[in-house]
Amino acid sequence: MIYLKTAEEIELMRGACDLVSRTLGEVAKWIRPGITTLQLDTIAREFILDNGGKPSCLGYHGFPGTLCIEVNETVVHGFPSQQTLREGDIIGTDCVVELNGYCGDSCYTFAVGEIDPKVQALLDTTYKSLYKGIEAARAGKRIGDIANAVQTYCEARGYSVVREMCGHGIGRSMHEAPEVPNFGRRGTGPLLKPGMCIAIEPMINLGSKNIVIERDGWTCRTRDRKPSAHYEHTIAVTAGEPEILTTFRYVNEALESKQSS
Repeated sequence: MIYLKTAEEIELMRGACDLVSRTLGEVAKWIRPGITTLQLDTIAREFILDNGGKPSCLGYHGFPGTLCIEVNETVVHGFPSQQTLREGDIIGTDCVVELNGYCGDSCYTFAVGEIDPKVQALLDTTYKSLYKGIEAARAGKRIGDIANAVQTYCEARGYSVVREMCGHGIGRSMHEAPEVPNFGRRGTGPLLKPGMCIAIEPMINLGSKNIVIERDGWTCRTRDRKPSAHYEHTIAVTAGEPEILTTFRYVNEALESKQSS
């Protein structure tokens, strides 16, 4: 069942979304060659707790981290570990925060130092496709319009769209109805109505769309081990323009500060 949020509930979600956005901004300050993904996870967890939030992923069905770590070919749900980031890697950091009973969900894929221009182009396309999907998230349209906007933008540029993983509704729980895939036909799926809150999250591959789930039962990677990119915003459907509740402003400020130092 799709649960439509009141204006008061969306205001509460805005607080959780700001905290998850600030968390990714804090993580962005520390991403560099030589740091481990477990160190990044600790930074995120401590920041969330210090600001009165709860790391929603930590302990979820046994998941061991605050962040879902996505290095290079990992699509989603990678475990924090002693893996050390290297120059030329990319890393997605998918994070969900609960604050005052509501959740905010966001992901950003970072370049670690200088990366291959082909991989940078993948990141740029995936990032832009997120906003193509958001533009389609208008009352009166359908989930398939969001999905098709992401798919057509990415496939027209030679990239593939992961089929098995998708976005989702969000509110009191981090995963609510409806599912929000990144591929599909316009005019299909649940009707978008004011008060719907959803997480849109393109997961786009440089190579094949095919994936593998590792033996840990969580880590999803590309079958061909080519890079995958992932960006995500939590949004609210309104009577007018879709409202983006999360923001990459804190990430951008951190990255700009690192470049100028």
